[in-house]
Amino acid sequence: DILSGELSSIAEVTAVKVEPFDENNSDTGQEQIKNAADNTRKNDQSEKVDAQSFQSVRIDVAVLDNLMNIVGELVIDRSRIGRVGKLLSARYAGDDLIHDLSQTSDHIIKVINELQDNIMKVRMIPIGTILSRFPRLVRDLAQLQQKEVDFTISGGETELDRSIIEQIRDPLIHLLRNAIDHGVESPAERLKAGKPAMASVKLSACQEQENIIITLEDDGKGIDAVKVRDSAVQKGMISAEAAASMSEADAIHLIFLSGVSTADKVSEVSGRGVGMDIARTNIENLGGTIKLETRLGKGTTFTIQLPLTVAIIQGLMVNSGGIVCALPLSSILETIKLQTSEIKTVSNRELMRLRDGIVPLLRLSSIFGVTEQIKGDTDKTVLVIVVRAGKFKIGLVVDEVLEPQEIVVKPLGNYIGDVEGIAGATICDNGQVALILDVNSLVIRLNRAITTADVV
Repeated sequence: DILSGELSSIAEVTAVKVEPFDENNSDTGQEQIKNAADNTRKNDQSEKVDAQSFQSVRIDVAVLDNLMNIVGELVIDRSRIGRVGKLLSARYAGDDLIHDLSQTSDHIIKVINELQDNIMKVRMIPIGTILSRFPRLVRDLAQLQQKEVDFTISGGETELDRSIIEQIRDPLIHLLRNAIDHGVESPAERLKAGKPAMASVKLSACQEQENIIITLEDDGKGIDAVKVRDSAVQKGMISAEAAASMSEADAIHLIFLSGVSTADKVSEVSGRGVGMDIARTNIENLGGTIKLETRLGKGTTFTIQLPLTVAIIQGLMVNSGGIVCALPLSSILETIKLQTSEIKTVSNRELMRLRDGIVPLLRLSSIFGVTEQIKGDTDKTVLVIVVRAGKFKIGLVVDEVLEPQEIVVKPLGNYIGDVEGIAGATICDNGQVALILDVNSLVIRLNRAITTADVV
């Protein structure tokens, strides 16, 4: 009774049963103890499984998008809080109340940073969700073309923002279809060229700092620069004189122009070049770039670089004609001061020499239709920001370079619609609205009247 009473006083014990020990039935007692231990172990494992089942939950995509919008607003307020805190600290140095306010604002900024990082992680999806669909596509295309292809995928665990995942699928399909159709040779052609009958196509993804690198590589026949150049001339995209002065690298990149193809005939799948302009446009619309390397008879490699997200980006604020706008840091190569005497005019177009190449200039003030307000010695120097889109560079002439800032991309809305050269808008740390420049469309706009041979 004493033992039963002591054990029953324990809160975790619900019932106690005490029986005398029988030496003749000791095996039975040991078996009961073992059964009790097994039952306890099974119950513990069952509880662990139940606990693990609650470690993940399903969330509607609309809820994620709404959370991202809220975080975007907090990021804007974070910049404003930081700016106001610095101004108050400078104006009322030594004030205890301002010191407390500064500490509170620093903590709020830290919390917003952590919240932003965690929301971004929630939006990340392994790129393997789309890459896993490609083996069947490649197999079907290879059978249709009567080709043997060894297709391998690596880096499927690399994560990317869901908004980019949804839009990168079509460009990758374009590149894959072209690789199988006109990049890879038939088994007979490969054997004749001293290659294995089975071609190799590799698709890989990896993360480098704040970017995702996707590489598509084949060991096919490569791209013939002469055929690309001739195709562009025949379609009237460049003059014969400009084509003759092109380097092989410049000629190969003409493949990204609409309608340029090296295919001898149109097939049911595609020709090398069909859809290439669409692929590049879609990639650049995501803030990414695509590079092409090829060796005739050896193969072709496409390298796509994409940002982790397009919702919140790093930008450089600039002033042109009194209008403040933002340039994505990912598009900026360098900022230089240029003597006005170094600016040359050819066919009413301003150009500058940058090391071993020629770079066309574009004055942002002319785009906005305002007068330049260059600070300092306006007769001798101007500020030029060299930006890049794909293979092309241009120099943007601005009045003033402000500080870098993390910017939240906001669409212009249906009322304004799409505006050439403008990717959206953001709110600065001083509460003013600033336009976000679309570097890709600015480069395209300037190069419409300039041949590829004139651009580095």
